[in-house]
Amino acid sequence: MTVPYSVREALGDEDREACFAVRREVFVEEQGVPQEIEYDAYDATAAHVLAVGADGLPLGTGRLLHGADAVGRTGADASVGSLGRLAVARAARGLGVGAALVRGIEDMARERGLSAVDLHAQTHALGFYERLGYVAYGPEFPDAGMPHRAMRRAL
Repeated sequence: MTVPYSVREALGDEDREACFAVRREVFVEEQGVPQEIEYDAYDATAAHVLAVGADGLPLGTGRLLHGADAVGRTGADASVGSLGRLAVARAARGLGVGAALVRGIEDMARERGLSAVDLHAQTHALGFYERLGYVAYGPEFPDAGMPHRAMRRAL
């Protein structure tokens, strides 16, 4: 089954609230991430993407940290962005929404002149990111009580 959707940069309060609603559904409600660590100071300065169905309902989201925020998150130089908070609503999984969100974030990174994108992947999602060209590096580490690996893709 194919569900029409579009991916765009989240602009304005309504889009931002739609992004937060998807994150709340996926991370807080499904995965049990404490709400106080799901939302952080980076949300105010990050570039957010939003996937929306033809009916206008939010299907997925992600964010890109760049500049000083990305350096603080990745430890890399300012030419590397940080992809994070990628979430797809349960009803939209398996439809290509996650890959479209990643590509949208990569496009935003290119527009900002970045040379690569880093991310911290939950270990169960490593194969998803590997299919999109990301390469894992470094040891496994816990984040929000779940195992993660750092990954990078040159743009």
